[in-house]
Amino acid sequence: MSKSINRVIAAANAAGLPIEVKRMGESTRTAEEAAQQCGCSVDQIVKSLIFAGEQSGKLYLFLVPGSKKLDLDKAQALVGEPLSRADPRKVREETGFAIGGVSPLGHPETVKRYADNGLANFASVWAAAGAHDAVFEAEPGALIAAANAVVADLSSS
Repeated sequence: MSKSINRVIAAANAAGLPIEVKRMGESTRTAEEAAQQCGCSVDQIVKSLIFAGEQSGKLYLFLVPGSKKLDLDKAQALVGEPLSRADPRKVREETGFAIGGVSPLGHPETVKRYADNGLANFASVWAAAGAHDAVFEAEPGALIAAANAVVADLSSS
């Protein structure tokens, strides 16, 4: 397995979250592709969105249900600064993940993490496991705790 996938597994184990990473053989880069591969609803896919603080340059990770969009106004109010999409190279350099395989787990402590409260509406959710075709299933509360994410109202339709 790749270094990124191994890092996700190690982070899950360290947090006491048992996961089984599945390589789907086809892309799970988009929420729609992932839902089709996982056999679940689009909202059960956890989108891992990385934004950068326009003043601080810090990276922020936002976990939202698959069919939802991050409400930028809510996110900016939460982190206390304007946000913009993070440069894919910066994401790769600072997190070790490539866009399309960014996991909720395995990030350096410098990346602040937030989870939309709508994820709790499901018995299980599916998240990226560090590669474009790698996913894992988890109970939302356990995943959010393992990710050390702050729960907030973050999404809009």
